[in-house]
Amino acid sequence: MSSPLLKLGAVLSTMAMISNWMSQTLPSLVGLNTTRIATSDSLTQISPKEGWQVYSSAQDPDGRCICTVVAPEQNLCSRDAKSRQLRQLLEKVQNMSQSIEVLNLRTQRDFQYVLKMETQMKGLKAKFRQIEDDRKTLMTKHFQELKEKMDELLPLIPVLEQYKTDAKLITQFKEEIRNLSSVLTGIQEEIGAYDYEELHQRVLSLETRLRDCMKKLTCGKLMKITGPVTVKISGTRFGAWMTDPLASEKNNRVWYMDSYTNNKIVREFKSIADFVSGAESRTYNLPFKWAGTNHVVYNGSLYFNKYQSNIIIKYSFDTGRVLAQRSLEYAGFHNVYPYTWGGFSDIDLMADEIGLWAVYATNQNAGNIVISQLNQDTLEVLKSWSTGYPKRSAGESFMICGTLYVTNSHLTGAKVYYSYSTKTSTYEYTDIPFHNQYFHISMLDYNARDRALYAWNNGHQVLFNVTLFHVIKTEDDT
Repeated sequence: MSSPLLKLGAVLSTMAMISNWMSQTLPSLVGLNTTRIATSDSLTQISPKEGWQVYSSAQDPDGRCICTVVAPEQNLCSRDAKSRQLRQLLEKVQNMSQSIEVLNLRTQRDFQYVLKMETQMKGLKAKFRQIEDDRKTLMTKHFQELKEKMDELLPLIPVLEQYKTDAKLITQFKEEIRNLSSVLTGIQEEIGAYDYEELHQRVLSLETRLRDCMKKLTCGKLMKITGPVTVKISGTRFGAWMTDPLASEKNNRVWYMDSYTNNKIVREFKSIADFVSGAESRTYNLPFKWAGTNHVVYNGSLYFNKYQSNIIIKYSFDTGRVLAQRSLEYAGFHNVYPYTWGGFSDIDLMADEIGLWAVYATNQNAGNIVISQLNQDTLEVLKSWSTGYPKRSAGESFMICGTLYVTNSHLTGAKVYYSYSTKTSTYEYTDIPFHNQYFHISMLDYNARDRALYAWNNGHQVLFNVTLFHVIKTEDDT
């Protein structure tokens, strides 16, 4: 960048000389005003980042969805200041060039007029000499008139000389302006600056692409859990409540399943507001009792663990029938491998952006957690991952974007302590605290549509907001 800076310094020096001359000399001749050019002493070094970084959360305190975008330092944007400076310099050069051209036209016009006056003066001077030589032949009156005209023309002689000098200087300045324009254009090309309109259009295009990307944005890494927001206080100490993550925006039905055993009644509410007020819209009597509190509603159907078995049931709310049922091979059940709070929570069914999952433990995996991705229609296990985290040491767990997040307790002081990525088949220990306000969590499930955690906290139905971290690759990333 040293070469463009040296050139820019020379440009500014030359423009300062022109500006100084114009401010002192030209106003007295043609009333021309000039504007001083602001300069910058340095250019910003560019350090491009990997891609767009987006922090997204379900909602702010007013219930609105929020996203925080950290844009990469693209060459396009970081050079905007230099582009603007060069554009301003070019505009000022153009303005000065136009002003000098106007001045040149005026000067040439007046110069031609003065040249004519010079010729007339020379003629008058010859006649005056003739009159001086032969003043006796002319009347005194005519002599006096000629002398007065000569006296009027005499002051124009220094003006003529000044115009000759300024005409030469203006010619030099016109040449300097052409040189300045050439140098500035060279600097602009050398440092890669863009025309303002082009830059503006590229920024708008990038913004449009980012918004389109944000519309499709689903997956990210869990960074923070905030809340809870208490929605309602109802039921026993243990239970489950949920909405369908695949439902349309207008479909906000809530399903409510109280207790972890000896029950098969599911209550439906048309909205959160109806749920809060207790305005029940429908009741479903399941053909089997459920075990635990780890059920999930997904794409219009309820998936639950049949009591005293490792069988998974798919129940359609629309038809009121069981659409599928399948045994989860080797999965422990009936408090063999529950979460720390017990309650027949051996098999945890959940859904995220990727699909339907079952989290459980087996003897073959020494009681450690096994993650299985399920076919939502047949309940067939598509693929399984064996972790090294003991199921009985986990407080609760939930899936986000194919990653299982496990809490270390169901009591006060619980935090997300462990995560396992099915994408990379790797795990890590984490430290993401959350406020267990009512001291005992018996259900904690992620809803991808709401970008929130639904929890049953000691007879309280609460929501936790989650903040996810995303890195979005743009087309310009290499």
